[in-house]
Amino acid sequence: MDLRYTRNIGIAAHIDAGKTTTTERILYYTGVNHKIGEVHDGAATMDWMAQEQERGITITSAATTCFWKYRDNQYKINIIDTPGHVDFTVEVNRSLRVLDGLVFLFSAVDGVEPQSETNWRLADNYNVTRLGFVNKMDRQGADFLNVVKQTREILGGNAVPLQLPIGAEETFVGVVDLINNRGMVWNEEDKGMTYKVVPIPEDMKEEVAEWREKMLEAVSEFDDNIMQKFFDAPETITEREVLDALRKACVANKIVPMVCGSSFKNKGVQTMLDLVMELMPCPLDKEVTKGINPDTEQEVTRKPDVKDPFTALAFKIATDPFVGRLCFIRAYSGRLDAGSYVLNTRSGNKERISRIFQMHANKQNPVEFLEAGDIGAVVGFKDIRTGDTLCEEKHPIVLEAMNFPEPVIGIAIEPKTQGDLDRLGVGLNKLAEEDPTFRVKTDEDSGQTIISGMGELHLEIIVDRLKREFKVEVNQGAPQVAYKESITTSVEHREVYKKQSGGRGKFADIKFTVGPMDADFDTTKTNLQFVNEITGGNIPREFIPAVEKGFKASLNNGVLAGYPLVGMKVVLTDGSYHAVDSDALSFEIAAKTAYREALPKCKPVLLEPIMKVEVLTPEQNMGDVVGDLNRRRGQIEGMDSKGNSQVIKAKVPLSEMFGYVTQLRTLTSGRATSTMEFSHYNEAPNNVAQDVISKAKGKAEKV
Repeated sequence: MDLRYTRNIGIAAHIDAGKTTTTERILYYTGVNHKIGEVHDGAATMDWMAQEQERGITITSAATTCFWKYRDNQYKINIIDTPGHVDFTVEVNRSLRVLDGLVFLFSAVDGVEPQSETNWRLADNYNVTRLGFVNKMDRQGADFLNVVKQTREILGGNAVPLQLPIGAEETFVGVVDLINNRGMVWNEEDKGMTYKVVPIPEDMKEEVAEWREKMLEAVSEFDDNIMQKFFDAPETITEREVLDALRKACVANKIVPMVCGSSFKNKGVQTMLDLVMELMPCPLDKEVTKGINPDTEQEVTRKPDVKDPFTALAFKIATDPFVGRLCFIRAYSGRLDAGSYVLNTRSGNKERISRIFQMHANKQNPVEFLEAGDIGAVVGFKDIRTGDTLCEEKHPIVLEAMNFPEPVIGIAIEPKTQGDLDRLGVGLNKLAEEDPTFRVKTDEDSGQTIISGMGELHLEIIVDRLKREFKVEVNQGAPQVAYKESITTSVEHREVYKKQSGGRGKFADIKFTVGPMDADFDTTKTNLQFVNEITGGNIPREFIPAVEKGFKASLNNGVLAGYPLVGMKVVLTDGSYHAVDSDALSFEIAAKTAYREALPKCKPVLLEPIMKVEVLTPEQNMGDVVGDLNRRRGQIEGMDSKGNSQVIKAKVPLSEMFGYVTQLRTLTSGRATSTMEFSHYNEAPNNVAQDVISKAKGKAEKV
């Protein structure tokens, strides 16, 4: 297929802005579905998991492919519908890594919300082109231009409206197209499939002229010809010129075009689709994909071309009851045929791809091959993880991997019966393979299985999936906060390790300085900054990696309460060895012992996760809500009014937020809503730290 007519797009937004509803309309209009599935009926195509249908939320990003005819050309669209809930941000993160464009939904009533900010930041990280779609224009309190203003002020996006709504709330019937200067009203009788062109309403003419001028001014920066005409004869600027300049600006990520509609009422989705074809980048717009050759460490590039060697990124692993493990991949170059082999550059192993599928939510359509610019799923592999690069064996390349946030909350689980034990292990391994933000570990002190994730809902869904998919019933303990430890000062230390037990002994001697990391050290790959300053062979070169290994292995257990250390710098300055008794293991043990001896002198502190909380509450309950947040050690950061309600923004420690939703409902008679997402780690107050440390020590003594 001609790649000019391929679009890889995602749909992202805050919870309840209407992502899945919009995707359902796209599937209906493109002819994939003959019936519109509604989220509230549990019948949405993209929300195929039982948990999604029951709760009316999206948990896992679902991919589908559809075709749209626009201006006599048939366009192929790969769409990924992403979750809005903060606990499942990983799904948005990995989808954005492989997409070219993003339809960013906003609710016309609520505007920019906390998760909108998180998703916007992720889109900035991956440099994804955005198109803003302001949904729910038929709802009370809808305000299109206010959302445009918030996109500029809060998100820092150069939002440029391409439409203005005709009417709002229950009188919302259509839009004025600022590019063509005409009114459009959707026909109710065919579910908004068609529209009729109407004159611009008299009372809107002034406003339309003002916003059209602003739009032309914004695009004129990207086209000298338009700029010339803008000053001399703006009426001679053609639709084609505006669209070409807009496309150039969008692909360069300099403009965010804004349109509006109401997906539930079938208004505005087709115009938005037309603009996706017109303005969103195709795979050819990114001229080269850069990577590293693992053999030479040199930068190599791949063009979005079938003739280039095959290169793809695995962005999601899923388990299907019928075909087994599925790996979702985005192909950047070359061609992959079913039954062929690829190289996984992380493991260095060859993987056989037995079959290739085009996905439609949880259904698979088999295809013979996958080409550059396409998104599909493969099966038959043994060991592929999220973020792996798959390529031709003769042309190895490693693409930039994805970074995922660390889990902030954990619970202890145990199988209800002995028979569930094996199934529990299998289930947890499969779920951890699918989700990089879900971790499983065994507590060394108590022998309990601890599962960690991004929030209470995340872990609730995991436990529910264990029950349904793997038939494992578990008992679960109270939620535990994922604390961390840090050190605040540097100390110098010498550790001598000697052991004599008849025959050959053990000997290692190291002198080093340990302290906090340098501020500019890159912690994405490792949280140990190890500097070797030994000269003159006081410690043979082959033993140095063993010292580093010993310190690295110790980082998972802090000296205060056994929580992981966020990072430390070790400068190895001196030492000695014994010609017979020294070996790598002796130096590794010396480093581990030194860690336990030296760190208590570095003034260690306990760090706790702090959450960014936003509460939308009626005005009369504001005092109670603020008082409650203060009692939870919250810091109020700001208050805004939104309609008749107040928005309270605060930073609150996670340990104080368990069961908050229930308490908030009690305080406000169920009228307030809240959202919470991880913000950062901060030093815990002394009394909290002492309490956590004494509990950890008590648990260890008990064992």
